[in-house]
Amino acid sequence: MSGAVSLLDFLPSDWRKGMFLGRVQTAEGPSPILVRDGIAYDMSSVAPTVAQLADMLPLPSNSGRRIGSLDSLAMPLLSPVDLQCVKACGVTFAVSALERVIEERARGDAAAASEIRARLEDRVGGSIRNVVPGTAEAAALKGALIEDGLWSQYLEVAIGPDAEVFTKAPILSSVGPGAPIGIRSDSTWNNPEPEIVLLVNAAGAAIGATLGNDVNLRDFEGRSALLLGKAKDNNASCALGPLIRLFDEDFTIDDVRNAEVELTIDGPEGYRLEGASSMNQISRDPLELVRQTLSEHQYPDGFALFLGTLFAPVQDRDEPGRGFTHKVGDRVAISTPRLGKLVNEVVTSKDAAAWDFGVIALMTNLAARGLLNTQQKDPA
Repeated sequence: MSGAVSLLDFLPSDWRKGMFLGRVQTAEGPSPILVRDGIAYDMSSVAPTVAQLADMLPLPSNSGRRIGSLDSLAMPLLSPVDLQCVKACGVTFAVSALERVIEERARGDAAAASEIRARLEDRVGGSIRNVVPGTAEAAALKGALIEDGLWSQYLEVAIGPDAEVFTKAPILSSVGPGAPIGIRSDSTWNNPEPEIVLLVNAAGAAIGATLGNDVNLRDFEGRSALLLGKAKDNNASCALGPLIRLFDEDFTIDDVRNAEVELTIDGPEGYRLEGASSMNQISRDPLELVRQTLSEHQYPDGFALFLGTLFAPVQDRDEPGRGFTHKVGDRVAISTPRLGKLVNEVVTSKDAAAWDFGVIALMTNLAARGLLNTQQKDPA
């Protein structure tokens, strides 16, 4: 964090009570931290990566090297995941399904989207909000929409049996709180996607949650769903943080299911947008999304899973009918009380710092620090 902003402004409301995982940038290199009772511990001597640490939980209470109180942490917070694959589920809310159909029909043209939105919501808005994906009722709705010429591949993943699951970012490429977040320089219609992200360990168990920004390029994906990779995976286009809150008796998957995720965007010209995503309106249960992500796949280092968003920015920013799109300098803040606040400023992916710390760099750094065999040590 820079300037007069305090780390305390971004921590969960009850940060002294929960248990959290994260990563910090030390003088020697990135290190995983574990936070217990508001005290941060450097865990690099126990497990050199968050991926390994996640598989060792629970740990003895005397594990790690005490750093100090979390609110006075002097080292910058990094993205709280490292070797985990970053996956994402899309179109998990009715509103997001409608917006994806609008993008597809408008062929990425924001000016054409308003008319299509009105027609589509009038026809399917109520039905799609009430139907359970994969059921007989969903199949009947599909048949009716096909007859009306309104069917879309996006509605297939919204109400069909199979969720949309894609890879959002390569390992080690996500950015953390306070880092610039990137939008392709050739995109003219885009938006943030404020989401809750589950951390899943190598055994396939969801062990905690954090916040994420799954930046979306509506013009690219609207032109063709086959451009999803280019729309989603660009330099600095995935932000996570501030910390992973581990599930315990006081914070459970039900807290995720019922979370209210708030979003504010403050533009350099004085523009302000506020939005929210109510997780209790999600079409597929978060653990069902984990199950579908695992499917016939293994993740030996675990994965982070974006759960999707209800938020769909449709208010105009510049010209009537043009809707919302980012400007360089936008300050995006995503928050929910029990997970804290994730804040990033928008730049172009070209201008964001180059991603140059990959697996080879990490392994080289850990080897130089003598940490690669620490998983064999006594955690105490």
